[in-house]
Amino acid sequence: MILDDEKYMNLALAEAQKAYELGEVPIGAVLVAKDGTTVSVGHNLRETNRDATAHAEIEAIRAANKKLDRWRLSGTTLYVTIEPCPMCAGAIVNSRIDRVVYGGADIKAGAVHSIFNVLTNANLNHQTEVTAGVLEDKCCGIMKDFFKMRREQNKQKKLNKISETSPKE
Repeated sequence: MILDDEKYMNLALAEAQKAYELGEVPIGAVLVAKDGTTVSVGHNLRETNRDATAHAEIEAIRAANKKLDRWRLSGTTLYVTIEPCPMCAGAIVNSRIDRVVYGGADIKAGAVHSIFNVLTNANLNHQTEVTAGVLEDKCCGIMKDFFKMRREQNKQKKLNKISETSPKE
């Protein structure tokens, strides 16, 4: 199972790279059927679509619902580069996804292990098996690179503003 997990997480990382190239937070997701078929993929599109719900997981779930023509996604595994947030964890439970595999933790918004424990909560009508830490260094690395680049861009913007408003000699 570990080799398959790494294989599909690499596909999720490719989706994260697509988000990165669009200037989106680089999170990718891949939904896989029990037979190993890739059902759908998704990456963050919040900025592009101006839609707060356009997270990678939601995009992959919506694409799968459309492709399979059903809302129940039982018999599938969702691979996502970063721990799902509360909204995405709720969508995973409501979609009846059997298993979630994620790479890096999200200590500020994670709803699987970091802040909340939605996916395995026995009080809910569906529990999801979880595997964490698959290709964690790669998954966290693309995030770190993205936010480093963002900080550098913001710093450059501030410097440009200062030079534009400085008196000319």
